[in-house]
Amino acid sequence: MTRPSPTFRLLAGLAVTLLALAVYSGYTILQIRSLRALETGIIDRNRADTLLLLRIQNNLNSLAVTMRDMLDTDLDQAEPYPLAAWQPQFRRIRSDLEDALAREDKLSPDERTPAQRRYLADSFRQFWDALDRIFDIAGTDLNRKNQAAEARTQIRMSLQARQAALSAAVARLLIANNASEQTAAARTQEIYAGVERNVYVFLAAMLLVILLTSLYLVHYNRRLFAEVATLSQRRSDLARQLISMQETVFREISRELHDDFGQILTAIGAMLQRADKRPGDLLEVREIVQTTLDKVRSLSHALHPVILDEVGLESALDVYLPGFERQTGIALRYEKTGHSRDLDRELSTHLYRVMQEALNNVAHHANAKRAAVRLHFLEETLVLEVQDEGDGFQKKHERGLGLVSMRERAELMNGKIEFLNGEKGGALVRVTVPLAGHAVPSQETHV
Repeated sequence: MTRPSPTFRLLAGLAVTLLALAVYSGYTILQIRSLRALETGIIDRNRADTLLLLRIQNNLNSLAVTMRDMLDTDLDQAEPYPLAAWQPQFRRIRSDLEDALAREDKLSPDERTPAQRRYLADSFRQFWDALDRIFDIAGTDLNRKNQAAEARTQIRMSLQARQAALSAAVARLLIANNASEQTAAARTQEIYAGVERNVYVFLAAMLLVILLTSLYLVHYNRRLFAEVATLSQRRSDLARQLISMQETVFREISRELHDDFGQILTAIGAMLQRADKRPGDLLEVREIVQTTLDKVRSLSHALHPVILDEVGLESALDVYLPGFERQTGIALRYEKTGHSRDLDRELSTHLYRVMQEALNNVAHHANAKRAAVRLHFLEETLVLEVQDEGDGFQKKHERGLGLVSMRERAELMNGKIEFLNGEKGGALVRVTVPLAGHAVPSQETHV
């Protein structure tokens, strides 16, 4: 049964994740814009308005100090300081106040009502009107002491009261601005806390999505790898069965050729040797029979060397290598190191086939004149090497059927096979197999 692909579920999870990311990003952008509007529209505006109110309050304090100085003038002096002399100072203060009031009216908070704005402007206008009347009453004549006294009385009774009322109004506006700024700061902290909380929630949600996706992928991959391992085991079993079946068929055909056809041709040859009539024709027939017998034996040995079952791998190599050298013209050098051991038939057959396939590759693809076959018996492993002095492995041959067959046989022996290029050219096939479980214990004969 084909297992459904996880692509749809993964794409659905990705779509949900992207949608959540888009929603969170949009919400965060709105919060940031609200925070920016709050800071620029309320906090910064309130701070600028507060600075202007402080400027107005400072000017009101300057008015209070100036009026106090005017009242401290001694009328009994021979040459009293005239009130009209204070006009330039009041004019400078008025100019600065009017500029500050115009600026403050543009920056005043939206919470301030039109009545509050008119009250401040009307109060200042009434103050300046009263101040102008006082200067009109005082006049410019130094000897008009009665008028100066009346003007000072108006300052005490009217101007100072108006100045105090204006200072109180400005102070109330400063308090209102301070309260509004505190409210905006609290709102800012609330937005920051909300954004921070949403960040934590979003990160937790993303971590949960990643965790669930990872768990799903791990679970799916474990099932997939289990299926791959099962298929690999089935493939190995099938390869083992196919190779075993192939060797069995080769062995049966080889025995049939060697036993039946070989015996028949041998008998025919013996009978022809005993014949006396027409010796010339009989000699020709005998040569044909002998040639046929050699070909049958060669074919039988190629399919499955009987000597491999009878006396083992080393004897089979001693028979095969000289024949290969005669047929191909490639000079072979055979080396063996270590103490020989009796190997089971399956291991001997696989090693023999790997050696045979490697030498066939040398004959057909390597363009080599010399090659070497080395057999190393180590303490726990057996190493078979076939090396030539030809062109080396080419990429077009890396996936050839012969190399695949050698890999399969190496896996069936629980060993490993290496296809290497020599440092000085040529190719090297090295098979390393464990001897544990493959060595046949020697049998002693008891008399």
